[in-house]
Amino acid sequence: MNYKELLQPVRIGNWHLRTRIAMAPMTRSFADDTTGIVGEDVVAYYKRRAQDGIGLIITEGITPSPRGKGTFGVPGLFTKEQANGWRKVTDAVHEEGGTIIAQLWHVGRLTHPDLTGGLAPQAPSVVQAEGLVHRLRKPFALPEAMTTQEIKEAVQQYAQAAKYADEAGFDGVELHGAHGYLIDQFAWEVTNRRTDSYGERTGRLRFMKEVLAAVGAAIGVDRVIVRFSELKDDQPSYRWQDPEAEIEAYLKVFREEGLRVLHPSTNTFNQPLAENLTLHQLIRKRWDGNIIGVVGLTPSSAEDAIRAGIIDVAAFGKPLLANPDFVSRLRNDQPFIPYESKIHLKELL
Repeated sequence: MNYKELLQPVRIGNWHLRTRIAMAPMTRSFADDTTGIVGEDVVAYYKRRAQDGIGLIITEGITPSPRGKGTFGVPGLFTKEQANGWRKVTDAVHEEGGTIIAQLWHVGRLTHPDLTGGLAPQAPSVVQAEGLVHRLRKPFALPEAMTTQEIKEAVQQYAQAAKYADEAGFDGVELHGAHGYLIDQFAWEVTNRRTDSYGERTGRLRFMKEVLAAVGAAIGVDRVIVRFSELKDDQPSYRWQDPEAEIEAYLKVFREEGLRVLHPSTNTFNQPLAENLTLHQLIRKRWDGNIIGVVGLTPSSAEDAIRAGIIDVAAFGKPLLANPDFVSRLRNDQPFIPYESKIHLKELL
């Protein structure tokens, strides 16, 4: 098949991309667990994808503060030393002509003091998550409700992490505001029971808005992507009661802050959400900026979605773990290696 749309260059936001193919953010846990610094294996991992011609590389989640860490081996961007480690990665990617952005990821209540230096998880309200912490295999700990001062500190931690990302040579950042992590915990009525200006119906998106404003002021809003969704990692059955109203509320914030690139996340790309339309279709009806599609895409379905104008860039996750030469295989019409979790989650290829 001729993947003309996927393989053509495109400009989205502030970036000129070689292809419309993005590497989706995937937790790898290969940073030093004590320092949060990445090493040469991580450099080689991202360099290889850049060599292959990936248009946009979105890193694994990088925590903006020690209390944002959700599992072992998560890299950070809250110290100069961590930024210096990432500089080796970005230099390697840029040498290959690639574009790479850092995903900033604070897990909020989805962690445990064993991972956060003995401190309780942070959250909008004292609501304990269900299930076990990834890899630690202990129940999520009871979080502390953040004070107004702690909220302001968290906003500044995101901004400082964005500055460190800039110093490290990243082309921009993606804010992880989905999947029930800290930004999303403020937006979700189940986890946000506050009665101040950060709570109730009118205030739940205030934290997200303030983070976007601070990060945009730090590095330029044209270098910022936001990821959002209705999905919650600890409550997979949760669904928005009124998807269109929720989407419009998010888009209002994004327009006010001047965003131009969105990365909506869903269980399955082609799954209808409302009016027999998918999440990405519902957003496209209301949004004239760029959209990154993700989850369950195949090269052919991605090609169709780009051609139909639903998305501008297609992100692939597991296929890029199994096939670091994904773009080359696509160009040469070669079969892909099937993803196997026992092999591909444990190796940096």
